[in-house]
Amino acid sequence: MNRKQTSTKLVLGLMSLMLLIFAGCDRVNLGMIDNKRIEFDSVDPNLVRANTTFGFKLLNELRKTDQQNNTLISPFSVSVALAMVRNGAVDETEQAMINTLQLQALDPQSLNANYVYLQRALQAPDSKVTLSIANSLWGATGIEFDPGFLDRNRQFLDTEISTIDFTEPDNVSTINQSVSDNTDGRISNIIEAIAPSTVVCLISGIYFRGDWQEEFDVSRTKDKPFYLTDGGEKQIPMMHKTDWYRYYAGEHFQVVNLPYGDGHMGMYIFLPDQNTDLNTFLGHLNTQNWESWMSQFSEAEVALVMPKFKLRYSAELGSPLGQLGMGIAFDGANADFSRMRVSPVPVFISYLDHHAIVEVNEEGTEAATGTFVFLDEDVPTTAAAAPVPPIPFVIDRPFFFAIRDNQTETVLFMGAVVDPTTVEERPFIPEPPILRAPDIEPF
Repeated sequence: MNRKQTSTKLVLGLMSLMLLIFAGCDRVNLGMIDNKRIEFDSVDPNLVRANTTFGFKLLNELRKTDQQNNTLISPFSVSVALAMVRNGAVDETEQAMINTLQLQALDPQSLNANYVYLQRALQAPDSKVTLSIANSLWGATGIEFDPGFLDRNRQFLDTEISTIDFTEPDNVSTINQSVSDNTDGRISNIIEAIAPSTVVCLISGIYFRGDWQEEFDVSRTKDKPFYLTDGGEKQIPMMHKTDWYRYYAGEHFQVVNLPYGDGHMGMYIFLPDQNTDLNTFLGHLNTQNWESWMSQFSEAEVALVMPKFKLRYSAELGSPLGQLGMGIAFDGANADFSRMRVSPVPVFISYLDHHAIVEVNEEGTEAATGTFVFLDEDVPTTAAAAPVPPIPFVIDRPFFFAIRDNQTETVLFMGAVVDPTTVEERPFIPEPPILRAPDIEPF
């Protein structure tokens, strides 16, 4: 499938977390655990819950400093990337990372295995859904990693480990090509330059494509107003469909689940009521409420009107993660990643960047056949019941959405949309790392 064809699909491509690190390795040939699909009952629910809690906390932390723009993250991808880094951390640094990722309920010795179980379970087959998870570690030549650090990442997180000379500008294209390949071309040229002092780049990427169970009729898509937080409005292409969906009406909001493929994955769209707003809703977005809401859905006929949208988001996560308790990992004087490399020279996280894109349009099922038989109750004519009209669900104002794997209950992507206008892609140019002391190499 070429890029032009891909752009016409319902696509959510994500490459998140560019960790610029000062360490390195050679390509190694390490044993892998059995590559068979992991059964869903092997997934520890504590890891799923931790991922959800971490995602909500990170989303709200990011929005503390920017409530007027869209926010789009993959908590799972951020968590996986930091799990790779944790494999080199010890003592207070490791505990701070565990606490920030909300992993306290899991045995640290089993974390890697639990991550790989979840990654394998998420990639269960569905002919209408594509989900690719790609982790890579790009190390500079001449730096010796601790063999245990490499083994933990390669064996349990399926990390591709390669050596590259960061002082050669042409090698940047090697990383960009890998990112592009793993996101079906949706994210390309993410890096234009890397500082010569960089020794390692860790990447966790996810590519997702899902077809709706039932597509929207393109001929019904019409421009309608979308009301912005500042009181203005924009004309946005709005898709229309009346169908039976999983639906729940909470206090001051309503939510609908739009299934992909066989229904194992879905997009959950939360629309605050007219008398409230998105920020008020997000103030109630926590794991306890989320789990309660997820348990109360029922089938309902919904008259859905929703915008087509394509968003691109990027953010440096050092500051928000520091606010969530992981500041020591970014502190050159105190970070301890001594399980990472053979040399005693200390390292720390110098830059952590998150990129995400999402595109939603009318297409769902490319080809399907089926027989639908509707059976209604036979109501006596003497007590005829009035037909129940479809529930109106008009997404014409800021909303929250999440892409969720319904089998493992993992939230893969989440976003707060205040303006669904298409955003043009732009390359990411990392800032030169700042050394805290002459004898410290940033990680």
